[in-house]
Amino acid sequence: MGFEMAKEKYTGSIKEISLGQGDKAVKVGGNTCLPFHTFEGDMPTKPKIAMEIWDMEPPEWPEAAKAPYKDVIGDPAAWAKKCVEEFGADMVVLQLKSTDPNDTNASADDALATVKKVLEAISVPLVIWGTANVEKDAEVLKKVAEGCQNENLLVGPVEDANHKAIGAAIMGYGHTAISSSPIDINLAKQINILLENIGLPLDRMVIDPTTGGLGYGLEYTYSIMERINLAALTFGDDKLQLPMINNLANEVWRCKEAKEGVDEAPQLGDPERRDILMEACGAVTYLMAGSNIMIMRHPEAVRMVRSFIDLMTDGGSAEKVEGISKLLADVEVDYAAMSPEMDLTIAEEEKKPAKKAAPKEEKAAPKEEKAAPKEEAKEAKPEPAAAKEEPKEAKPAPAEEAKAEAPKEKAKPAAPAAGGEKLIDADEVKKLIQDTVKEVVGSLKSELASSEQAEEKPAKKAEAEAAKAKEAEKKAATDVEAQFKKMDEEARAVLEKVQKAQKKQESEAPKSPSKLPESVTERITEVLDHIHKHG
Repeated sequence: MGFEMAKEKYTGSIKEISLGQGDKAVKVGGNTCLPFHTFEGDMPTKPKIAMEIWDMEPPEWPEAAKAPYKDVIGDPAAWAKKCVEEFGADMVVLQLKSTDPNDTNASADDALATVKKVLEAISVPLVIWGTANVEKDAEVLKKVAEGCQNENLLVGPVEDANHKAIGAAIMGYGHTAISSSPIDINLAKQINILLENIGLPLDRMVIDPTTGGLGYGLEYTYSIMERINLAALTFGDDKLQLPMINNLANEVWRCKEAKEGVDEAPQLGDPERRDILMEACGAVTYLMAGSNIMIMRHPEAVRMVRSFIDLMTDGGSAEKVEGISKLLADVEVDYAAMSPEMDLTIAEEEKKPAKKAAPKEEKAAPKEEKAAPKEEAKEAKPEPAAAKEEPKEAKPAPAEEAKAEAPKEKAKPAAPAAGGEKLIDADEVKKLIQDTVKEVVGSLKSELASSEQAEEKPAKKAEAEAAKAKEAEKKAATDVEAQFKKMDEEARAVLEKVQKAQKKQESEAPKSPSKLPESVTERITEVLDHIHKHG
């Protein structure tokens, strides 16, 4: 099974419009698909490149833009002829910069005379572009339309504010209008409707969406052009089914980046190459967005963009396209001197696990200490005789400790504990002590029995030792009970103090009795540890 490319079906098409008269006529538009999507539809006409000239010598052009025209830059007619004959321009755009009221403010008659000279010097369609001053453009463009009757000039920009004056002259004298709107699809549609309402047919209009040179201006224009194309082709909006024109050169070459020299911005490289590539990249971007007429300035950028158009429509390899031919002297930029010094040192990794492990080791230490008494008890229990003597020496220690700690515990006021927990009753303490004693005695019996079996002593010796062990157990139990009685008394004294404190706080909120002081529990634990150690 062969590969089948997914294809989009379009319900609309872009109108094919003719510009110029007779042998000068050129057709634009007519495509039934998105730009260069010839696998989905037809693209009968290639996008056209219109090279711009000015009706006065440009005062602020960078050297890279002036170099190709330095011999003709003061003569608009010779300049236009050179663009057509040497650089192969499909169309010529005459920028009427001298008519700007904020600059030289040339008259409409002077502008008409320049237009006629240029028109006679070229064999391609002519585009007339005003200064975007609403009042002055209305005056000048009306005069030009009247003086060049039936030449089918492409005249603009025609805006909402002057569409009646300029639109009527364009319609009456046989020209085509450039409907201009400020980067908005709804406004682009609106100006076309206004021109149609005064009688100008849609097949004599070209859309100017307003062109951005770089950055977000380019992105805005691109997205609006895409939406215009989709509205025209996918949704069949006949008010937007018109070719588009982009006044790119005027925007790109007045950017700060295009005017900065190598001394001002060495990091941007060779200014001549930079400017040419800026214009070429902008042109390719707008061609992909759907531009049918691209206004350009530098012949090297024109050559590269024309190669792109031919490759996209006819096929071929871009390897054959020549690089940029410089007209200015080479510029050397020491990028190595501007680059920062390389730092090849490798920083040592921080030993973070060691810092985190320290607290864990500290927490684990108490567990080892608690486990130690069991091991000591196991080692000491095989000899019952020793167990008999050790309680006598070690017994006074818990009692003395209990007496020493008792005043401290009694000195502490027993405050009710939060959370609604109940106090431990004295009977519960006594029961806990008795259960503990039983567990201790039981463990002693089991350990003695196991030690007797392991040593395999004679029966008589075992009986004697068992008797001694029983006596030791009785004495140990007696001592433990005595100690627990003292502790029981201390616990009861603490409970009595707690109850007295609770009675004094009857006026307060519902009481929440406190737990038994932790020190009592600690003393119980110490006694049990002592018993385990000394048997």
